[in-house]
Amino acid sequence: MTIDMKSIHDSDRTLVMGVLNITEDSFSDGGLWLDPANAKAHGEAMMKDGADIIDIGAESTRPGAKRVSEEDEQTRVLGAVDALIPEGAVLSIDTTRASVARMALEHGAQIINDVSGGRLDCEVPHVVAEHSESLYIVQHWRGWLAGSAGDVPDADTSVYANGVVDDVYDELMKQVDDVLQAGVSPSQIIIDPGLGFSKPSVKHNFPLMTALERFNTTGYPVLIGASRKRFVGAALADAGIDKPNMDSKDNATAAISALCAEHGAWAVRVHDVEKSRDAVAIGNAWRAFANV
Repeated sequence: MTIDMKSIHDSDRTLVMGVLNITEDSFSDGGLWLDPANAKAHGEAMMKDGADIIDIGAESTRPGAKRVSEEDEQTRVLGAVDALIPEGAVLSIDTTRASVARMALEHGAQIINDVSGGRLDCEVPHVVAEHSESLYIVQHWRGWLAGSAGDVPDADTSVYANGVVDDVYDELMKQVDDVLQAGVSPSQIIIDPGLGFSKPSVKHNFPLMTALERFNTTGYPVLIGASRKRFVGAALADAGIDKPNMDSKDNATAAISALCAEHGAWAVRVHDVEKSRDAVAIGNAWRAFANV
């Protein structure tokens, strides 16, 4: 089945991207989907729940996470891609390695989601450029760039001298310029301000979400990934909710999803697809009627 990726890139409604972590140590679901059969079943379940895109990641990017071997990442990703492509899935591959990106695209994946925005492995943009029908999510993150030598994400990168919105905007646009120089077409690019990446607190992340319309003015679709992140729990705690659990974080994520859809996000990246599917439907409807 051929999927029109231009229509995905140019979607006039906010899409739902479901997270499929094939890892031992991701912060909320590490180990749950490591078995290939479990990964396939979870991907299919998210599609049934309304996910427009499945985002496959085989290496945790939580603070302090150790890198997995290139061979292990390739094996995990390929197993999930080969299992889900026959089901008609639109697959995004969460990787910073060119070898993994190339292998996944050659096996039918359609999107590369690079949390380093082309900085950790400068060959990733070239791989995307070679696959002109694919899309490339360029995310802002300083963590791999601050002296960590690629072994451990450096969390001490959260000082924004000109304010988090201005600095993230300027740095992300510089990343986009570099990706364009590598041959990626503007029609392939999606941007992501990188919530939670080098942005540990409520005061870092909410300004970026409320500035969504500024990022929209770039002309590039904008992905928002707030799901289950630490700042979501912190915001609930600030509101007087005692010891927020995963379910309450998913409820809060759904609220964020609705607001992001109302303000024109291209997609929201979430763990609980069903809750955010419903929330995004309301946000999309709100935006449609607001523009009448």
